[in-house]
Amino acid sequence: MEAVRGLFTGFGVILTLDNLLFCFLGSLIGTLVGVLPGVGPLAALALLLPITFTMTPVGGMVMLASIFYGAMYGGSTTSILLNIPGEAASVVTCLDGHQMAKQGRAGAALGIAAIGSFVAGTLGVIVMTFFAPTIATVAIRFGPPENFALMVLGIVCTLFMITGSPVKGALMVALGFLTAAVGIDVVNGRERFTFGSVDLSAGIELLAVVIGLFGVTEVLNNVERVVKSTLVAERIRGLWPTLADWRASWRPMLRGSGLGFLLGLVPGGGPVTASFMSYAVEKRISAHPDGFGKGAIEGVAGPESANNAAVAGSIIPVLSLGIPSNAVTALLLGALVIHGVQPGPLFITQRDLLARPTKTYKNQRNSGGQADRPGMSPRRVRKEARTRILRAWGRLP
Repeated sequence: MEAVRGLFTGFGVILTLDNLLFCFLGSLIGTLVGVLPGVGPLAALALLLPITFTMTPVGGMVMLASIFYGAMYGGSTTSILLNIPGEAASVVTCLDGHQMAKQGRAGAALGIAAIGSFVAGTLGVIVMTFFAPTIATVAIRFGPPENFALMVLGIVCTLFMITGSPVKGALMVALGFLTAAVGIDVVNGRERFTFGSVDLSAGIELLAVVIGLFGVTEVLNNVERVVKSTLVAERIRGLWPTLADWRASWRPMLRGSGLGFLLGLVPGGGPVTASFMSYAVEKRISAHPDGFGKGAIEGVAGPESANNAAVAGSIIPVLSLGIPSNAVTALLLGALVIHGVQPGPLFITQRDLLARPTKTYKNQRNSGGQADRPGMSPRRVRKEARTRILRAWGRLP
């Protein structure tokens, strides 16, 4: 009953005109960011984080989380229509989504991607609401052996997805390992394969590699067959899936939602791993695995559901333990701290500022809210936090 009461309290907080406006703007911006290849949710959140300094903690987190969710969905649009993933988690959607578009079923692919994203996001929020403390205790048990096993599973799934020569596929996996080795070793801090270049010290960005492999290749292919291209000329119809599409997609949606949520809990998992895992699972259990890569709608529904469910799963360690599972949630953690909210094991029981923003300042101090110095308003606390950050960056004397 405590979770139900907290859920209704959350609805009472979020269903205000200001917060709904922030949610709409965040979703719109996130979708546009997802459509633009090469930007990604991390860059969008980093650019828009200063805007939330003038908002309440609730409004700021609503906007940032909406951008995260919107970017996960927006990347599917260019993946389906142009074969150019707008975001790294939408790479798998290119395999079958673009083939469906070539067959004149772009509307069905876009529709099932949107519905799968909505279903997965809704289920993820429900599970997060009722089982966050329990799930957090399980997620914290993941150590180096479990993370290594997860990475091995990801490599196996990648090899399983190879449709051409297995030898060439294995060589590409090895090339990926070598590319990932460029940069500073996180264990001993030594530079690897940087050749004295400062630009390579941060490593090679995954999104840049993805855009290069998929985007540049597709642009060059379109230049060769620009006369034969009909996707731009055709009008997109049939956004609502047919009954046959529903029968083929509802199981992959549920499986992708569960798999994505679980992988979102694990540090290093996240939406990218979840989408690849979901595609490999659907291809493995399908009665017609040969149809994957040729326009199977299951190859769109499963990965799109998985990457959106992974967003809800990745937020649980941040709120319950204060441990981010990927770079985007690390930025969300920083946003919470800037707003004076300290995530952790006591966040749900003591740090209830996000759940009850209308309390008086005196009650906030007594219940462990964001302010911890007498005579200072929450706005003053946030202003001093921003000043300390800017001073640390060297932008203020």
